[in-house]
Amino acid sequence: MTDSRNPFVVHARVLLASLVGTAVEFYDFYIFGTAAALVIGPLFFPASSQAAQTLLALMTFGIAFFARPVGAVAFGHFGDRIGRKSTLVASLLLMGISTFLVAFLPGYAVAGWVAPALLCLLRFGQGFGLGGEWGGASLLAVENAPKGMEGRFGIAAPLGAPLGFLFANGLFLVLGLMLSESDFLSWGWRVPFLASSLLVILGLWIRLRIGETPAFKASLESAPPPRVPLGQLLAGHFGAVLAGTMGVIACFALFYLATTFALGFATTKLGYPRETVLAIQLGADVVFAIGIVVSGWWSDAASPRTVMAVGAALTGLVGLGFGSGLAAGSLPVLFLTLSVALFVMGLCYGPIGAWLPSLYPVEVRYTGISLAFNLGGIVGGALAPLGAAWLAANGGVVWTGLVLTAAGVVTLVGVLAAPRGG
Repeated sequence: MTDSRNPFVVHARVLLASLVGTAVEFYDFYIFGTAAALVIGPLFFPASSQAAQTLLALMTFGIAFFARPVGAVAFGHFGDRIGRKSTLVASLLLMGISTFLVAFLPGYAVAGWVAPALLCLLRFGQGFGLGGEWGGASLLAVENAPKGMEGRFGIAAPLGAPLGFLFANGLFLVLGLMLSESDFLSWGWRVPFLASSLLVILGLWIRLRIGETPAFKASLESAPPPRVPLGQLLAGHFGAVLAGTMGVIACFALFYLATTFALGFATTKLGYPRETVLAIQLGADVVFAIGIVVSGWWSDAASPRTVMAVGAALTGLVGLGFGSGLAAGSLPVLFLTLSVALFVMGLCYGPIGAWLPSLYPVEVRYTGISLAFNLGGIVGGALAPLGAAWLAANGGVVWTGLVLTAAGVVTLVGVLAAPRGG
């Protein structure tokens, strides 16, 4: 049956739009993360030292996290004023174009410092686009959810993360197996960026076939949208923004330490083949997806707040053994370490789609969840990997898990202090 008035058809389209669109966005984001761990340093920065190249590559990767709150404010403004659908289409286009153009950048040997400057500009564009993506995709699902199913509908956007990661690292793995090292470094790494254009077209086609959310339409009928959603948000809901920001830090820290940081450390310091580590991470990615699904059902049975609090506490415990797991020099131990970290991340990340919207009223909700999510991303996604890299360089990799322990404590405080909506 194809009648768009059929609730099953409507819900299927909405969930698919939330899932696929976010998977496309996160695919774009993750291919840069994988490239940062594998090729960005040697290709785009001078060969002064391997450690300096690694840090500069991670800093380039981190630029997008500082761009994301800017995008959150910009896209949140229009998402709260003109609607979720059109704003999501614009964010997808910006992210896709920025990613596609990375494939054509010259390296440092050809263009000098112009190369990393252009790379940083496009990385900013990626982050700016993603700043408006996650919040809108979550609202698309949750604001269409039947009563009592917000947790299960809310995992649609989070499930785009492991799906996008699967596509991104899977493609890098295939290219690494098919190409020689010289071919991979000269042009093979550009293929995933080129392929992003096909995924963007798919995401746009799906999103253009959906309508506006019932909650947003009802809000417009009851009152005109705020002229400046950000101002109204900060004036009346600053505490919720702060709590929401703290509440998402653990999931970002877990993910980027278990993916970008772990990939770079295992291939450089431990000397494991790139394809071996990518395969291990793909296996752990499946465990990540399982954690998200579990969290969705658990959130509806208990509450998103409860599940996130448990996930935050477990993050602190995971941090105590994470560094030792990386340093063990054993592939089975590495797989177990990354799998446990990503499963716990699923418990922290899956409920966010239902928890964050509960903290803000509809008229400022797009801005509120986007700003909180992306401010937390700066700490957990950009600063945490840098902190882990610094600890590994100065104290040894066994200490890197302390970053996760700290992130877990901060997130637990944020979740418990948040307004009791989730």
